[in-house]
Amino acid sequence: MARVAFLGLGVMGYPMAGHLKAKGHEVTVYNRNGAKANAWVAEHGGRAAATPREAAEGAEFVMACVGNDDDLRSICLGPDGAFAGMAPGVVFVDHTTVSESVTRELSAIAAAEGKGFVDAPVSGGQAGAQNGVLSVMCGGVQSEYDRAEPVIAAYARICRRMGDSGAGQIAKMMNQICIASLVQGLSEALAFGQKAGLDGAAVVEVISQGAAGSWQMANRHKTMLAGEFDFGFAVDWMRKDLKICLEAADKIGASLPVTALVDQFYKDVQKMDGGRNDTSSLIRRLL
Repeated sequence: MARVAFLGLGVMGYPMAGHLKAKGHEVTVYNRNGAKANAWVAEHGGRAAATPREAAEGAEFVMACVGNDDDLRSICLGPDGAFAGMAPGVVFVDHTTVSESVTRELSAIAAAEGKGFVDAPVSGGQAGAQNGVLSVMCGGVQSEYDRAEPVIAAYARICRRMGDSGAGQIAKMMNQICIASLVQGLSEALAFGQKAGLDGAAVVEVISQGAAGSWQMANRHKTMLAGEFDFGFAVDWMRKDLKICLEAADKIGASLPVTALVDQFYKDVQKMDGGRNDTSSLIRRLL
């Protein structure tokens, strides 16, 4: 078992840290809102720290799951940042979905200080975090990944190294590109069927068994038809992720026309006060 610090106790980080404690790891948590960290300790045990640096002191691994590039920099750098509290040889594992550029920036700083850095964004949403069955795609030095993987296994269904630093973030971008297109296609199909007078649930029961089937179809069609959009990953966060995808594509000369279009559709949902709706709310534009 390892001494682990976990930074960020949002809808994903809170249960992820809980799985680490349940597996027997010694866990110290930090959250910007200290009340959330105290609530986690009351539920799971362990210890709450006042700063990322304090949480990282004495840890063998520091895991993080925060919001964006700026949030990640703020918990890593500076006198109260995690890097200041990490001893040489400690591995920082970042589960945040951020840009490839900030990943490589922080990885280089960590390496210069003799510390490890693995980018390890996750897929599976809030339910995957709660059930400990996330898909984790990683980038970084092989030896550092090998050390971190048994700890990540506490909340992973599958965990794989995709390549060097930043490769995990590129893989997560691919994941989000696929999801955006799938949700838009499902939204169009369900709205089309409803306007045509068919029972959408009955149709999905049939077509989900064929080539049209997907996780989104199996898990979201009923709630989409019911107009219920409170099931995890929010539109605001999806737009953040798609912005990362589109900026990365521009840098490497890749074409993402469908992703760019769906990003604008999500912008429409935001204008409908749907920023906190989950990503399946794309159907709201069509009904």
